[in-house]
Amino acid sequence: MLTDPIADYLTRLRNAIKAKHRVVEIPASNIKKEITKVLFDKGYIQSYKFDEIGPQGVIKIALKYNPVTKQSAIVKLERVSKPGLRKYSGSSTLPRVLGGLGTVIISTSKGVMTDKEAKTLNVGGEVLCFVY
Repeated sequence: MLTDPIADYLTRLRNAIKAKHRVVEIPASNIKKEITKVLFDKGYIQSYKFDEIGPQGVIKIALKYNPVTKQSAIVKLERVSKPGLRKYSGSSTLPRVLGGLGTVIISTSKGVMTDKEAKTLNVGGEVLCFVY
């Protein structure tokens, strides 16, 4: 049994990127589906597909690479809030990654979204991870 499914999700993505895989399969959950949608909307992954295989389903993610340099669109994935130490932030104190060039994924009362969307909606929440 996993104690932190989001950290497992991020680790599977990191490992697939280091191994230069094109597609990675991850066990699905609602929060993982929402994080995947945010990564797709921000251009970090090429595509995704939700398959209802087995009891919980699978998320198939096609990773995005630069065609010339073969470098991944995702340079770093970093988990911020952990089960042992949750990190919450208000709309005015949201963290910035690389001076605003990176993306902060936040779980709010209005769903999973980026830091910029949370600021426009004036909501805070749990800071899940940094992506750049």
